[in-house]
Amino acid sequence: MDTRTRVAVSAMLALGLLAGCGDDAPAPTAGGPAPQATGEPWYDEVAPASPGGTTGGAGSPCPVPVSFPLADGWTAKAVEPPKGELAELVGEALTKRGATTVRCEVDGREAGGGFLRIWAADSPTVTPRAALEGFAAGAGETVAGAQFRDLRAGGFDATEMTWMATNPLAEEESRNWALAVQSAGQTLVFAVNEGLITERADVLPAYRLAVRGLAKGE
Repeated sequence: MDTRTRVAVSAMLALGLLAGCGDDAPAPTAGGPAPQATGEPWYDEVAPASPGGTTGGAGSPCPVPVSFPLADGWTAKAVEPPKGELAELVGEALTKRGATTVRCEVDGREAGGGFLRIWAADSPTVTPRAALEGFAAGAGETVAGAQFRDLRAGGFDATEMTWMATNPLAEEESRNWALAVQSAGQTLVFAVNEGLITERADVLPAYRLAVRGLAKGE
């Protein structure tokens, strides 16, 4: 190997090492497979759940401009704020978070799971990453260890975020995952989290199934 070749190889290796540094996971090429990172914090080894139907699109229980598969035994329903003056105040606290508004909830309690919630950013121009950052900070919890990665989610380019959140009242720490995509002029956030009665094995399979099967809604 001549001197010029050795210098070129060394430069390529140095660039590769530098690209591996930083808090964010490396982004795959456009249209490529989702990154695979076993263990903390992404747990990509957790397989998607078995499908039991689809939802999304106009006229569905989840009125958003995408469709996605539902895990077997999980059911979708639209989320609307309660009626009445006091109910509206309470409802906004439950349906608004970090400049997003919840559109629907996928309930997996009867199947032994938790909840998958789909939120829409209030601003149509917000980027997926900015929507995720606002969403994570919008619950009034202490956010730590945030990581991001870009990937394909079904037919969409997407940004995914994971973070630890601590509730200041209950002093409960939980791992959260959320993925954001843009479709038909909206930025949508799909979010799940661990909790006191739910673990990652309860929520990640339904979440993985939904986001990996995202398609344009009608």
